[in-house]
Amino acid sequence: MTTRTCTSPASAIALSLLFALAAPAVVSAQPVHIALVRTAEQAGLVDITTLAPDIQLDIRYAGSNNFTGRPVPGYEAPKCFLLRPAAKALAQVEADLRANGYGLQLFDCYRPAQSVHAFVAWANDPLEQSRKAQQYPGLDKPALLGGYIAETSGHSRGATVDLGLLDCRSDPCSVVDMGTDFDFFGPRAHTDATDITPTQYRNRQTLLQAMQRQGFANYPQEWWHYTLSPEPSPRTAYDVPVR
Repeated sequence: MTTRTCTSPASAIALSLLFALAAPAVVSAQPVHIALVRTAEQAGLVDITTLAPDIQLDIRYAGSNNFTGRPVPGYEAPKCFLLRPAAKALAQVEADLRANGYGLQLFDCYRPAQSVHAFVAWANDPLEQSRKAQQYPGLDKPALLGGYIAETSGHSRGATVDLGLLDCRSDPCSVVDMGTDFDFFGPRAHTDATDITPTQYRNRQTLLQAMQRQGFANYPQEWWHYTLSPEPSPRTAYDVPVR
């Protein structure tokens, strides 16, 4: 990824996107500042595995299996950090699901602001199309900016998580079919999409209901995207690396 600078056009756009965060709408209309902290501890971010040791991590942006095709700046380790209230609520979702033979697979949690900037730089690079067939086959790359890319930056506030469902009735747990992969950009990824199978729809509803019981609200365009409501720190974003 290209290095973020304060004066580049991509950085200016990225900063505006960071301030136009997705949910809830009333928050997106208010200014959001980046806290001047250096570590996850100073930000009050908690490693989810300290509260839910068996939760499964598949942190996509720490590796190359994501829509950019490479590790994303800001992700120095495949870890999930959240503000404590969100982490506690997510740990309870995991416990509730495990009691019924299911579990969670986490794709992304807290996301540094610098990573949001990197996404915008990627979206502005017309030559990088390595994951188009898998992640955005029905869209031209410029259509992602200001829509899908912009609306995921609420992760920087530390209370949003991207996740899927696991079937843990046998060992090891297996991935449940949700109808699309994580970060598929298109209508089939909408939580209530009509062009998925009844089984895939039921799987999405199982995840939705489990998350809602612990106070998480779904972003309807992405079956995997949930934010704790109300957010613990709705006006504050962070830029400490995930390490």
